[in-house]
Amino acid sequence: MQPGRYSGGILLADISGYSSFLIDVQTAHSSDAFADGQVPAAYAMMAGLLEGIATKVDPPFTVLKFEGDAAFAIASDGSVPTGQRMLDCVDACYADFTERRAAASELWTCTCDACSRSETLDLKFIVHYGEFFVAQVGGRVEAVGPEINVAHRLLKNNAAAVVGTTGYALFTDETVAALELPLATAARLTEIVDDGRDIGARVVPLPG
Repeated sequence: MQPGRYSGGILLADISGYSSFLIDVQTAHSSDAFADGQVPAAYAMMAGLLEGIATKVDPPFTVLKFEGDAAFAIASDGSVPTGQRMLDCVDACYADFTERRAAASELWTCTCDACSRSETLDLKFIVHYGEFFVAQVGGRVEAVGPEINVAHRLLKNNAAAVVGTTGYALFTDETVAALELPLATAARLTEIVDDGRDIGARVVPLPG
């Protein structure tokens, strides 16, 4: 995307349990794999999961970067999918995630408690709609603006408790209206972000 001012979709796909999983794997293999300069298969799996997310959402979104355990992507009006196509995009990404997770765990032979926890990893989506600015910063494309901040703050929410699963997609009310999403019967949620603003949303358990 060229530098400029846009309206469109802001998507974050975040792997739940990512950080604690990698820490536990490193601790469990500190005296063998890491001591010998090797990288446990579990680490390679995490890279594969992030790559899979990128291939499923880009296009129609443009993945700008990976933020540790999350992929951050944007799509301007005209590119961002609307209606059922938006829900299908999320469903396809989640399906690919679960397939890659299952396939990877079947390939490695380590059965330690840390590596065996790979099946507890899950994927959540935050999808917000609003205005943002695209700029070149240090040779990289960055998206900035208050609505970008809102999307990131929504990573911490109560959606899992509402739908009863750590795999879910949260669509803000702005997103539901702008993209004409068929979510009238989906669970309701209201979150208060850091600036005191109430953000209404619909939450869909995955697979949905």
